[in-house]
Amino acid sequence: MLQKALRSDHSNTTIIIRLMVGTVFLSEGIQKFLFPDIRGAGRFEKIGLPSPEVLGSFVGTFEIVCGVLILLGLLTRLASVPTLIIMLVAMATTKSEILANDGFWEMMHASRTDWAMLLGSLFLVIKGGGNWSIDNQLSKSSQGFK
Repeated sequence: MLQKALRSDHSNTTIIIRLMVGTVFLSEGIQKFLFPDIRGAGRFEKIGLPSPEVLGSFVGTFEIVCGVLILLGLLTRLASVPTLIIMLVAMATTKSEILANDGFWEMMHASRTDWAMLLGSLFLVIKGGGNWSIDNQLSKSSQGFK
């Protein structure tokens, strides 16, 4: 099972997607703690999510941990699953109101970063960490022990 999670597409360019997704999630997670009123609990309360203080810290922690793992290329597939879920929830809770009030094109404009993170996370779930990842190195090492 671990072997499947570590498996990668061996592409040299996957690092570009890892850098984009990992950096954004790491930065957003840190900001939930630095600016809780506008990025963390305060934002979650504004959009009506339950237990915003707990949820803000919970999501922020996941974003930091998963962002670092993705940047390192360690357990990339597994770390990308929570980021995928975070983006689906973020889009459902914040962009549906824009769609209802302002229309499709305004929603598409407001969600451009969300789409990039959602699809980047999906890409990493499918392809793995790429050639320049710890996953790839661990996979190579474990194949030698068969």
